[in-house]
Amino acid sequence: MSLGPGEIETPLPHAMDVRDLLEGMLGRDVDIETGGAMVNPAADDGAMVGIFVDKRLKLAAMVVLDLPLAAYIGASIALVPVGGAEFAIEEGALTQALFDNCAEILNVSASLFNAEGAPHLKLDRCYAPGDPLPSDVAKWVLAYVRRIDLGVAIKGYGTGKLSLLVL
Repeated sequence: MSLGPGEIETPLPHAMDVRDLLEGMLGRDVDIETGGAMVNPAADDGAMVGIFVDKRLKLAAMVVLDLPLAAYIGASIALVPVGGAEFAIEEGALTQALFDNCAEILNVSASLFNAEGAPHLKLDRCYAPGDPLPSDVAKWVLAYVRRIDLGVAIKGYGTGKLSLLVL
């Protein structure tokens, strides 16, 4: 991406920033483990993918959550009992409510990429686990770009994987 005068690169968030955002939004303890495996929608029974664009609507960043983490985040923000998330995981699909709740967390997570002097990014679209990804999005999910791959444990709910990519 070509930067405008005085612009810096979009920052890659730190694991602590991710933990702080999740704890603040979910209102519960969240443990983060760095050096996790990349979230692979094909191998992880699907993944929720949030794509972030700049002011020219160019793909600039992604957040990819495996199905369990998307379900646990969607349930915990709405105080849905853990059984609701576990049912979605067993079924291999998020309910509309869990999807919408997780999408709201992804919307707020745009703040992780926005730093003074960097291009402003916003959430453009979310793809549910199992939804086909457009080819211009799919090619980046497992790419070796600036990224951080994390294991996430939400107290009282469960664990999953999260990948943040800056393109």
